[in-house]
Amino acid sequence: MARTNSEDMLMEDELAAAFLQDEPTTSLAPEEKADLGHETSEEDEWVTVSDDFPGQLAVDVYETADKLVVKARTAGISKSDLNVTINDNILTISGILSGGEDENTTAWHIQECYWGEFSRTIALPVPVKDEEGSVKAELKDGVLTITFDKEQTTNVRTVQIQ
Repeated sequence: MARTNSEDMLMEDELAAAFLQDEPTTSLAPEEKADLGHETSEEDEWVTVSDDFPGQLAVDVYETADKLVVKARTAGISKSDLNVTINDNILTISGILSGGEDENTTAWHIQECYWGEFSRTIALPVPVKDEEGSVKAELKDGVLTITFDKEQTTNVRTVQIQ
């Protein structure tokens, strides 16, 4: 694991944990367990950690005067392996990142890349239009950009107090 002297930078294992929903790597060597404060025994050569949870996709969400934009790094994922849905101002991006498996592999020496299912669900921070033509999704250079037209809520109405 790489370490840095700068406290402002996340360490490599913290970045991996953030992407994988705080999951440790899929298997730990005895010395890695010891680094994490776990005791090891001679017969405890490898410990396998559950892979039950899909990886979580990192996103950026920002708005302009009339648009809400969601960007996600999706390098190595084809359009056919991506699913984007919106329902009641809830956006879900999911898919499968394949290509990391090789059936002829006899032993892993380093495994830092995430392969498999991923999903991210976001409650959109502003009301958006979700009808046809008001939402656009583009996959370009490994970045998925979803652009929503914002609902115009500028109708201010004065209410008489009685």
